[in-house]
Amino acid sequence: MKCSIGFGKNKMNFEIDEKNLLGNILPNKLEIDLMGQEEVKRALKNPVNSKRLKDIVKPDEKIVIITSDITRPMPSKIVLPIIINELYGSGVSSEDITIVFALGSHRFHTEEEKKYLVGEEIYNNIRCIDSDTNDCVNLGYTKNRTPVEIFTEVAKADKRICLGNIEYHYFAGYSGGAKAIMPGVSTKNAIQANHSRMVEEEAKTGNLKTNPVRVDIDEVQKFVPIDFMLNVVLNEKKQIIKAVAGHYIDAHREGCKFLDDFYKIKIKEKADIVITTPGGYPKDLNLYQAQKALDNAKHAVKEDGIIIVAASCKEGLGSKVFEEWMMEAQKPEDMIKKIKKNFQLGGHKAASIAMILQKAKIFLVSEMEQEFVKSIFMNPFVDVQNALDEAFKEKGKEATVLIMPLGGSTLPVLEEKRL
Repeated sequence: MKCSIGFGKNKMNFEIDEKNLLGNILPNKLEIDLMGQEEVKRALKNPVNSKRLKDIVKPDEKIVIITSDITRPMPSKIVLPIIINELYGSGVSSEDITIVFALGSHRFHTEEEKKYLVGEEIYNNIRCIDSDTNDCVNLGYTKNRTPVEIFTEVAKADKRICLGNIEYHYFAGYSGGAKAIMPGVSTKNAIQANHSRMVEEEAKTGNLKTNPVRVDIDEVQKFVPIDFMLNVVLNEKKQIIKAVAGHYIDAHREGCKFLDDFYKIKIKEKADIVITTPGGYPKDLNLYQAQKALDNAKHAVKEDGIIIVAASCKEGLGSKVFEEWMMEAQKPEDMIKKIKKNFQLGGHKAASIAMILQKAKIFLVSEMEQEFVKSIFMNPFVDVQNALDEAFKEKGKEATVLIMPLGGSTLPVLEEKRL
């Protein structure tokens, strides 16, 4: 059977005997009624467990709208005009609105980047600022003793509106919701305390209820109330296919359910070998980005199995810190121990890969130098066919295979066997 997956700007072909193939993991088919701005307008008119935004805000109140920074796919320039028009409809003036970009641990934006994110009209009429980890207010501690240290502008506002997109997150369960506050507008100290729990077993993709990272995030509401939330779900083309608005928990959970209906794929059994890819350019430019496909694949592979990840990685690892952690470690376990003591953006991806390596071998099909790939604890290959042939040599001729052509988006979930 001939197969093809995305690799860089091209395709990579390989063959597999049908008797070995358990299946292709692809998004479920859903009927989408509205998209883009029309779907955002629908959500605003039908908030989940909340009054409409126009009935929550009042004239002369200081309102902050917290939205994602430039590293996230949240289409702020599509959503913000609709939110702001609703505020104007309640008598709120532009002078009383501030848009805050939730940077977390990321760098500050240039003014051109801010303009790009919100659109020229909003940029020219409404104050747009970055959150600042050095200008925060301490409001207390969560049950897990995570400090609640929030950007002053957000902490002192009369009303807070959180925007974001919902996708799977490999240790917070899902993005979106109160994540705009924690880690979005929190201090590095707070982010360290929250994110260091990523090594716990329940801190995993698709888990909300018992996820220590997400539980911590959602508790922030007690200290700095989220008055309204609007989140979106995007398809592979970054188009809005679902919007949810209203209560910061209930609306977020509705969005997560939609994401599951679309991207959570049930599998009857795990495979000896999983072939995954982020889907080609630009998602496979570096290993930092491709890691997401690798992390989702771990849910489909058996213990001591093999994950074949096809990612061009034309630009290498993609993060200086990520590279330092990978190169300095003598063995994968070193990175897991390190992240417990010192959470560092970039290092967290290295620790995540180390946790996968405890479960499965990683065969990396890339454009990186083979010796370099070996130095970061992976087996190097130049094409999928060679990697697959080697995987069969190790696991046997009868080894089973699952293919994940959109590994960064799809989450395999093992069906529970009925007694």
